[in-house]
Amino acid sequence: MDTKLLFEDAAQFVTPLLAIFAVDIATGKDTEALPVLLSTSDTVSKSTARVLETGEFKAGLGETVLLHAPAGLKAERLLLVGLGKAKTLSVDDVRKGAGTAARAAKPLGLREVAIAFPEDHALSDEHVDALPALLTSRVLTEGAIVGEVDYDTYKSDRKDRSVHSLTVVAKEQDKTARAEIQQGFNEGVIIAGAQNFTRSLVNEPGNVMTPTELGKRATAMCKQNGLKCDVHSTERLHELKMGAFWAVAKGSAEPPALIVMTYEPEGGATKDAPVLGLVGKGITFDTGGISLKPAEGMEKMKYDMAGAAAMIGSMQAIAQLKPKIKVIGIVCSAENMPDGKAFKPGDVVTAMSGKAIEIVNTDAEGRLVLSDGLHYAKTLGCTHLINAATLTGACVVALGMINAGLFSNDDATCEKFQVGLKVSGEKFWRLPCTDDYRDQIKSQIADIMNTGKSRYGGATNAAMFLKEFAGEIPWIHLDIAGCAWNEEPKSWLPYGPSGIAVRSIVEWVRSYSA
Repeated sequence: MDTKLLFEDAAQFVTPLLAIFAVDIATGKDTEALPVLLSTSDTVSKSTARVLETGEFKAGLGETVLLHAPAGLKAERLLLVGLGKAKTLSVDDVRKGAGTAARAAKPLGLREVAIAFPEDHALSDEHVDALPALLTSRVLTEGAIVGEVDYDTYKSDRKDRSVHSLTVVAKEQDKTARAEIQQGFNEGVIIAGAQNFTRSLVNEPGNVMTPTELGKRATAMCKQNGLKCDVHSTERLHELKMGAFWAVAKGSAEPPALIVMTYEPEGGATKDAPVLGLVGKGITFDTGGISLKPAEGMEKMKYDMAGAAAMIGSMQAIAQLKPKIKVIGIVCSAENMPDGKAFKPGDVVTAMSGKAIEIVNTDAEGRLVLSDGLHYAKTLGCTHLINAATLTGACVVALGMINAGLFSNDDATCEKFQVGLKVSGEKFWRLPCTDDYRDQIKSQIADIMNTGKSRYGGATNAAMFLKEFAGEIPWIHLDIAGCAWNEEPKSWLPYGPSGIAVRSIVEWVRSYSA
């Protein structure tokens, strides 16, 4: 999508579709909605007066109304997009509103969309701080670019309804504010591009997105963005004594891929600066292995590499945003298949760290590849770790498909991540990962088991397993199993891969930048 930012009066901009945001300023539980446009243009106000007076448009989040040939405007169509209640207005509401605007153009067959930058001073003073210029510009751009894409890649009768051009039109005269809007716009293009790249990886079927192919696409991305990238396979796993990773990989005819991406800040990292390690689970297809999954829903297991995709996408954004901190991305990719050579329940394998692991269930394979990935990150000098994985169904049972799971062994590190959620708009809920759960993964024959002793607390049991390999290093674990695939289309996001965690990981990384 071609993206542009222009500083001019949106009412005078020539476009097939101009979107204007609106909020409901009514307060009180049972009061009638009072929609107000986030625009100070008298021309826009006059052209929308009649529809606002009818009460048909209430400015609910994602609500739209389309006006043809709006009087006084040079746009062919005017789209009013609701952002919800003014008193609870957030930048994420703007992100969703922009996605709604982009998606509304598609069934109309429109290739060009313009969105008017919201003018928060159209509201009373109490709302002025709700939409800082830089962040508003960023999320608006993100929302439109991410929301526009549909993932119907392989349909033979696919109708291309993509929006080719997005223009953000800001009626801003102040030079400082203009600079902030421009910076936010630039960042939004970068982060949305990284999220969409992540989604494109997750969307691919397992017969296309093998570990080898994932390595190729990561390599191409790194080459394009000036990152160092090394992709290893079976021989290197043996050299590093990654017994847990290899146990999962050996049942497949497809070789594994250990992908290592390195970002070095310009001028090098400062002395004693943190080194951040991003570790992703890259199971490109998960049958469950010998502990075979039920047939129903197994086709979705192509998305079991969403954690790895999030790390690859995050590295793309990091390379372009250029934070002043070293970051190493590690992806442990394999297929989990029930071959004659596959690992079995009851096996004992030795991880790279030297810990012996009793295999109770071969469908608890993601934590095995991550265990070696986390330890390897430590050997490369990482001082802070974050991993992402579609790890447990138990987390989905606990949190549903609205919040993803968040676990950590360090409150300060976790708090940095949680602060960034106000910017990323992604929902993560912290769950316990304390030492009183450790008995649940103790093994009689080995150091630990790869599942808990009972079916209860499955998400925490998996986190406790990973915690063993993070050790004393500050560490965050993201269980994104319930949120990596959007099952219910929304006005701002289609069915399919969500690209969750990219925005939040990028914010976490930037929080360490000097």
